[in-house]
Amino acid sequence: MPFIAATSKIDLPYKTEQKEAKKQAMQMFSENFPEANRLIFAFDNTEIIYRNFCKPLCYYTKPNTFEERNNEYIRTSLEYSVKAIEDCVVKANINKEDITDILFISTTGLATPSIDALIINKLRLNPHINRIPVWGLGCGGGVSGMAKANMAAKANPDAVVLLVAVELCSLTLIKSDYSKSNFIGSSLFSDGIAASIIKGDNHKDNKGVNYVASSSKLYYDSLEVMGWEFQDTGFKVLFSKDIPAFINEHIHEDIVEFLSKQNLQLSDIKNFIFHPGGKKVLDAYTDALGVEGDFMQKTREVMNNYGNMSSATVLYVLDKFIEDGFEDGYGLMLAMGPGFSSEMVLLKMGN
Repeated sequence: MPFIAATSKIDLPYKTEQKEAKKQAMQMFSENFPEANRLIFAFDNTEIIYRNFCKPLCYYTKPNTFEERNNEYIRTSLEYSVKAIEDCVVKANINKEDITDILFISTTGLATPSIDALIINKLRLNPHINRIPVWGLGCGGGVSGMAKANMAAKANPDAVVLLVAVELCSLTLIKSDYSKSNFIGSSLFSDGIAASIIKGDNHKDNKGVNYVASSSKLYYDSLEVMGWEFQDTGFKVLFSKDIPAFINEHIHEDIVEFLSKQNLQLSDIKNFIFHPGGKKVLDAYTDALGVEGDFMQKTREVMNNYGNMSSATVLYVLDKFIEDGFEDGYGLMLAMGPGFSSEMVLLKMGN
């Protein structure tokens, strides 16, 4: 089976304390958003301590157009994708010329040619590389990308697949949007860039993180739960307060059904590699799954130290498991995103 050979992540240069972001949000919103005084506690209730930002806080207070922010998205995505890839290539002990496939995951900016084309040019990767840019999966994109990367490696046992996820959520902030969604979004979302290298079965340097299976599910009639509304000013964030309730209603049954197809049950999962949407989302997972012990510890630590980086977050969690150590046994990657949808990848971790 395919296996994950290496992971890498980026700590951005403008990592900021949540209390500083809270202070700035109050200054930006209070005059035109009367509920700001009542809702400002949301910043504290996230349990986020630091936010990963690609720009200093003062950048977000300045007037800028969607065009200017999107150009910054393209420039920053390329710069830090290259850094993450170079780190991952070293960790995987490969040459960049060995990469056969590239998947680029994002939902927070627009580019045509897609960013993977810019990466190939910048790094002078194999010009015949198989390109798969994936746009619009939101928070579910990291797990979906991991599934697709492993499918590519399964189809070609000689493959060396590069997965890159870039989300620069802070650059989508519309300064003039005084909606509740934008205010709450400003308490959660951050920027993240992560890379992984997945190899096909013919490679013999398996480090013990093997792909087993994956699952995608789109829930009918839930399109309004999360997404973007595209306006002249940019990407207006939309998400519902019902997400935790949705998780409570569906996720236990969905996981059990997925695992049963592999002749497994929930008690077989030793490593929970979940996307931390926020404190309420993590609480919903804890309540719904009823697993003993602090099974969300590494997921929570990533959220505490980075914020919600959309699709990239779960890859930061995976990197933490690989760097800090995992329990031998099965691992479950899971994220939910626009659609409303869920994405799962089952891993066999250890010898």
